Amino acid sequence: MARMTAARAAVEILKREGVDVAFGVPGAAINPFYAALKASGGIGHTLARHVEGASHMAEGYTRTHPGNIGVCVGTSGPAGTDMITGLYSASGDSIPILCITGQAPTAVIHKEDFQAVDIASIARPVTKMAVTVLEAAQVPGVFQQAFHLMRSGRPGPVLIDLPIDVQLTEIEFDPDTYEPLPVYKPAATRAQIEKALGMLNAAERPLIVAGGGVVNADAAALLTRFAELTGTPVVPTLMGWGVIPDDHELNAGMVGLQTSHRYGNATFLESDFVLGIGNRWANRHTGRLDVYTAGRTFVHVDVEPTQIGRIFAPDYGIASDARAALELFVEVAEEMRAEGRLPDRTAWAASAQERRATLQRRTHFDDVPMKPQRVYEEMNKAFGPETRYVTTIGLSQIAGAQMLHVHRPRHWINCGQAGPLGWTVPAALGVAKADPEAQVVALSGDYDFQFMIEELAVGAQHRIPYVHVLVNNAYLGLIRQAQRAFDIDFQVNLEFENINAPELGAYGVDHVKVAEGLGCKAIRVTDPGELGAAFEQAKKLATEHRVPVVVEAILERVTNIAMSTTNDISDVTEFEPVATEPGHAPTAVRPLKV
Repeated sequence: MARMTAARAAVEILKREGVDVAFGVPGAAINPFYAALKASGGIGHTLARHVEGASHMAEGYTRTHPGNIGVCVGTSGPAGTDMITGLYSASGDSIPILCITGQAPTAVIHKEDFQAVDIASIARPVTKMAVTVLEAAQVPGVFQQAFHLMRSGRPGPVLIDLPIDVQLTEIEFDPDTYEPLPVYKPAATRAQIEKALGMLNAAERPLIVAGGGVVNADAAALLTRFAELTGTPVVPTLMGWGVIPDDHELNAGMVGLQTSHRYGNATFLESDFVLGIGNRWANRHTGRLDVYTAGRTFVHVDVEPTQIGRIFAPDYGIASDARAALELFVEVAEEMRAEGRLPDRTAWAASAQERRATLQRRTHFDDVPMKPQRVYEEMNKAFGPETRYVTTIGLSQIAGAQMLHVHRPRHWINCGQAGPLGWTVPAALGVAKADPEAQVVALSGDYDFQFMIEELAVGAQHRIPYVHVLVNNAYLGLIRQAQRAFDIDFQVNLEFENINAPELGAYGVDHVKVAEGLGCKAIRVTDPGELGAAFEQAKKLATEHRVPVVVEAILERVTNIAMSTTNDISDVTEFEPVATEPGHAPTAVRPLKV
């Protein structure tokens, strides 16, 4: 039997569970783990500038490919407390990441030792498991259980806290015979699928709502096939965007209060049946439940049994992994089609596309300072369907979701439930690290960008190129817009006269100089007609220098992006003129029909 430190055993298990990169910040209490990481080899490490940044890098890494599990590493306190936001974000979006923290020696954990904190108790509400391992011999079993839990049922994060003496203790462990535990996922039965499909067939105007669970289950192709077999239009949620290509004839658009399309809401309000798969009925998708559910029958399929009925009671619920359910949905639907038992949905699907061709938002404006809508129009021209977009929260994310196009799963990598400012830069680095050949494009407002701007240096140091589109209006735009309801504009303006950059006027922070000072490239654009050339230059600079490249678009100070102010998907306010001629929305998936 091999004898090694518990820290070395942990590293060997990581490799055998498929981990090949970690993100973190060394510290005294986690140094034995880092020593094992170096001695063992086989796992790369990316040094973050902030430990919260490491947790978001791990998130981005996980979200990029099926089966990935991002790992973030630091001390228990304050590194562990810094990573709580990443754990919360991962938990809310069902993303498995493993947080490993180094703790004070077991003998002094409760004696106010330097940087000793009960990180397991702090992390427990936002993880599937959070544990401080007090016996070295338990380390292999705890790590084995961690990977089992992260992958089983509803995926999610785990925190393992290792006191320094536990890390250093030698144990008996044979890496060559280590085996991961089988993953558990509930699976629908044929009887359940037949019942659900019977309910769908009985409807006149059915829809499928496809959530992030379809992405997590790597079941986008099955979802599309099922929609094609039954002729049922699909509404992707924000987390499920990309499970069916935006230009597919059965893509009905997104629904909701904010990240939605005019045509998506209109089609949903015409529906009489909704099959939700791998979605959680998020409040900004549903809005008022009386409006959302009125006149509709609901079937909900979710991997987590307690998710069914949490927001509202469906007419029928199935606890199942999305892939397992969709495999059966396709199988049964194919049999029904062969027997001529599937209704013809041609007219209903065509009506959804008719709305798509008539209910569009305007993106083409020539104003200087520029309107944000024009930025997304130019992004559509510059970045193709292979682009992996990364973003978190704010008017930039909301407008991006309304106007950009996504054609593949895991090509809209978005922090949905938590939405922490500062998420985008480190998450984009994690995505680019996971897929070095991809075209990664991040999208931020100026406040999100400033929160963790120091992580740009990580991209410069480790040669991780991507393009970061920064829309700058020197405002907390989404909060300013929300404050309209209170008739205030208070503590949301970021403008100031920068004495070192008078050419910026009131826009304050010189993001170009900051990005360049962190070892990256940056381009500032003030004229919308120059955006296309700037995006092309950014792509070339990223390829040439292998660093992040920032394209800053100077926006008009105040823009209100379409959204509901009454929590009602039937009452979305269009603050800007809508498209009334094809030139108003030249990059729309369907040419405007007038």
